[in-house]
Amino acid sequence: MTAGPLARFTVLDLTRVRAGPTAVRYLADWGANCIKIEMPPAAGDMDMGGPRHGPDFQNLHRNKRSITLNLKEPDGKAVFMKLVEKADVVVENYRADVKFRLGIDYESLKKVNPRIILGSISGFGQDGPYAKRAGFDQIAQGMGGLMWITGMPGQGPVRAGIAVADVGAGLHCAIGILIALLERESSGQGQWISTSLLQAMISMCDFQAARWTIAKDVPGQAGNNHPTSIPTGVFKTKDGYINIAASGGHIYKRFCEAIKAPELVTEARFATDKSRAENRDALNEEINKRVEKYGSAELVKLLNDAGVPAGPIYKMDEMFADPQVKHLKMAHPVTSPKLGDIEVIGQAINMSRTPFEMRSATPEQGEHTEEVLKEFGYDASAIADFRKRGVV
Repeated sequence: MTAGPLARFTVLDLTRVRAGPTAVRYLADWGANCIKIEMPPAAGDMDMGGPRHGPDFQNLHRNKRSITLNLKEPDGKAVFMKLVEKADVVVENYRADVKFRLGIDYESLKKVNPRIILGSISGFGQDGPYAKRAGFDQIAQGMGGLMWITGMPGQGPVRAGIAVADVGAGLHCAIGILIALLERESSGQGQWISTSLLQAMISMCDFQAARWTIAKDVPGQAGNNHPTSIPTGVFKTKDGYINIAASGGHIYKRFCEAIKAPELVTEARFATDKSRAENRDALNEEINKRVEKYGSAELVKLLNDAGVPAGPIYKMDEMFADPQVKHLKMAHPVTSPKLGDIEVIGQAINMSRTPFEMRSATPEQGEHTEEVLKEFGYDASAIADFRKRGVV
């Protein structure tokens, strides 16, 4: 076990639910000293996003230490500010106004430590007409345009099957924090970086959003068809369904040759990219007629051998059984004192010298309170007094 490339940084984690914890997880997995700050049980803990020993919570909070600290108590806030003096990063995803009420906004933190970096995630932005609204992933999916382009044509809006706005905001926040840490090396100053579920969702709509900003084209639902690459979509085999991406002249020709349908290359309705787009439904019908005689695994191999992108459509258990997924080690073992040996989801970033490490399972609430406070100069009697008064 190594120290990790981010081991020199201390991160104070005030996050909850998903977007914020996702951001901190990137830092924790590459070795940052991440201290998760939670309310003491007696103070009425905030919604943390699900049962502590459930899959979601365990996957989000590995590689962290946990302390309890009541920021609503003057002494609790004083302890927090003492931690800020030596910390590098604070991450929070309260509603935009909460940090100001608690007195832990950027200007307040900066007075204690000019090098501090505050990473903030909100639902809709730190200011503006919706700043005080509570954020929720599905709300951002709807407002960010995703639900209008997801699902079958005419079906009505459909949410994505994952919390894409939450995860996207967490990823954007982590990138912002890393940029701020790099900038600090030259300026010596910290800064406040912020993102929101809404901004992340719009950013992740990417080319679909740009269709409007540049071409004034309003994308609609395309179902399992790719909105612009044709033919790309889901096709039925004799034992299930697979994805096939055969757009572009050369790949389309290889595809037709592989399924022994050269007539689909020469037929006027399908001979060019433009004609294939104009006759997409008819082309999909012709393709389905020809591929339904193949088994899914057989056809995936046949097409990939021919240089045509194709792949199975897995349930979660099937996905983790796939040999490539196993090779990528996307399920990582960790031992939890409460749950025993479990597997959490690995990172999708590979580094040749400094890979991420699964050092520890998600901690119990306040498991490291005494350990951490001693590191920051509090003795046993002070900690005992804090406990007695409900500060920790």
